[in-house]
Amino acid sequence: MASQLSSLCLPNSPSLPFNFSLCRARPSLAPPAATPSLSSSSPSPSFQIVGGRNSGWRGTGVAQFGGDEEEADWLDLDADLCHWTKGLRTVQWYPGHIAKTEKELKEQLKLMDVVVEVRDARIPLSTTHPLMDSWLGTRKRILVLNREDMISKADRNAWATYFTKQGIKVIFANGQLGMGTMKLGRLAKTLAADVNVKRRAKGLLPRAVRAGIVGYPNVGKSSLINRLLKRRMCPAAPRPGVTRELKWVHFGKDLELLDSPGIIPMRISDQVAAIKLAICDDIGEKSYNVADVAAILVQMLTRLPAVGVGVLQNRYKIDVDGHCGDIFVQKVALQLFNGDIHQAAFRILSDFRKGKFGWVALERPPR
Repeated sequence: MASQLSSLCLPNSPSLPFNFSLCRARPSLAPPAATPSLSSSSPSPSFQIVGGRNSGWRGTGVAQFGGDEEEADWLDLDADLCHWTKGLRTVQWYPGHIAKTEKELKEQLKLMDVVVEVRDARIPLSTTHPLMDSWLGTRKRILVLNREDMISKADRNAWATYFTKQGIKVIFANGQLGMGTMKLGRLAKTLAADVNVKRRAKGLLPRAVRAGIVGYPNVGKSSLINRLLKRRMCPAAPRPGVTRELKWVHFGKDLELLDSPGIIPMRISDQVAAIKLAICDDIGEKSYNVADVAAILVQMLTRLPAVGVGVLQNRYKIDVDGHCGDIFVQKVALQLFNGDIHQAAFRILSDFRKGKFGWVALERPPR
């Protein structure tokens, strides 16, 4: 198989800055009859990713991390991601219902006592709308980092410290199991308690606290509400775009919650963030090439201290050659899916999304 796969990458591709090169697959090469070929019906990866500014490897082929050196590796990885995404098809996804929802949500914000912004704990920076701060203004905000079970305790502590320094109330939650939901309900009522104090001073009867749940698609907004209410009041599924309209639901007599569809910018200018959204399934699948995204994910995982080469090799029983994520995707296709690259890429992404590689955060708090 090694000799077969070596023919899939042209070594004569022109060099790019920072030791980053692209090499395209040879579509006309046919493998020996005894070995499954790459499926012609599957979309082949548009490029292969090799190297970067700083590969992060230390002699033995094992990534080593710690202290300032670990921080430097994360910075180098972010720099490499910028270069890797330049050769990709631009990722853009803006379903028709979002424009209408955004307009309605801005009107509903005027009625809210507190806003609960839900983000993906694996990529907190990439799952916040660039206009969110301007929309909320001085309104009280609670930040929920959902899928806390998919990152390490060290990452949770790092993000808690980062947001606390900014004066933002942060709660870590698991919408699937309900962890953090009761704390969220209590905090929302506490932050908005002064609403009824002011109403009583004016001789008005108290009313329920109004909390709006906002955030990107598929970050778990509806699941959190359902867990909080202990019944399925809002449609929820593990894919973007399920919730398509605003919906108020009551939590007892003291709290009203607004479930809203995911809001995403009309145009995503930060393509590194877009690739992370694709990896974490926080954006529609039709907006990106699955094989390209899986190849970049492999590149990232080999460089992250929580994963490394060993986890990938143990998971698929396939060697990771150098730093070419594209070649690894093709190997998985040949060995497990009869050459179907799309299925192989989808399996790698699905394994990451299901936590098969362990606790993996794709972002760190900026210094």
